Amino acid sequence: MSSTVTKDDSRSDARGDEFAEVSAESLARLLIAGERPPRPSALAASAAFGWRAMLKIKHVPEQLFDVTAFPVMLVLMYTFLFGGALAGSTQEYVQFLLPGMMVMSVVMITMYTGIAINTDIGRGVFDRFRTLPIWRPSPMVGYLLGDMLRYAVASVVILTVGLILGFRPAGGVPGVLAGVLLLLVFSFAFSWVWTMFGLLLRSEKSVMGVSMMVIFPLTFLSSVFVDPGTMPGWLQAFVNNSPVTHLCEAVRGLMAGSWPGMDIARVLGWAGLFVLIFGPVTMRLYGRR
Repeated sequence: MSSTVTKDDSRSDARGDEFAEVSAESLARLLIAGERPPRPSALAASAAFGWRAMLKIKHVPEQLFDVTAFPVMLVLMYTFLFGGALAGSTQEYVQFLLPGMMVMSVVMITMYTGIAINTDIGRGVFDRFRTLPIWRPSPMVGYLLGDMLRYAVASVVILTVGLILGFRPAGGVPGVLAGVLLLLVFSFAFSWVWTMFGLLLRSEKSVMGVSMMVIFPLTFLSSVFVDPGTMPGWLQAFVNNSPVTHLCEAVRGLMAGSWPGMDIARVLGWAGLFVLIFGPVTMRLYGRR
């Protein structure tokens, strides 16, 4: 047994001698081989995280259900349920409804940004992001950039269904593109509200519940379905000052061939306000998590 111990000791001594020969200089040469890669710019880092969000859609295509099947169902249901009662025919009602329905569908799916962020936080993904030498807001901005694809897909799907049902925008292709672009700008800014909730609340269900409580009154108490002039006076005071109403009127006007400058200015003002308020709050919460 003593001979065995002696052999083991000799082996450990030999190994110790081998490790002792490694100097700090040789180790540094192994770890630092060449120049350190340059730090990515804010745009490059945000674009990388945006591409990550799109790859998640590629691997889990069911995520597009809320921007494909759900908007189609809403357009068909409201057109044929309320078209005859509110406008006399579905053909006339779809001219008024479709821009508002596109606004409603895209604004509603913005809340999934907060849910996705909350899910990644629960899985520990954001702990890895915070250790990277990148621009601090880039993961958040990347999420929002990736979701812009979902908003664009929802807009195209709703427009396609509307054209099949008889929607004919007098503004033509330029008016439609301008309306969709304004909607995407507003949705990008509005998504910062849900990023705040995604960081602030503890669970995915909590984010979903709070988001529903906020977004349902904003979308249904607006000019999506009917003219606010038919509502009671006390309700008009809220509806006429709602950001969703301003967005509906701006998109509806652009697609109709007019240029509603006041509504467009209000939409851009709301978008800037959302970014200025909820952007810093989101980053403060992100830094504290």
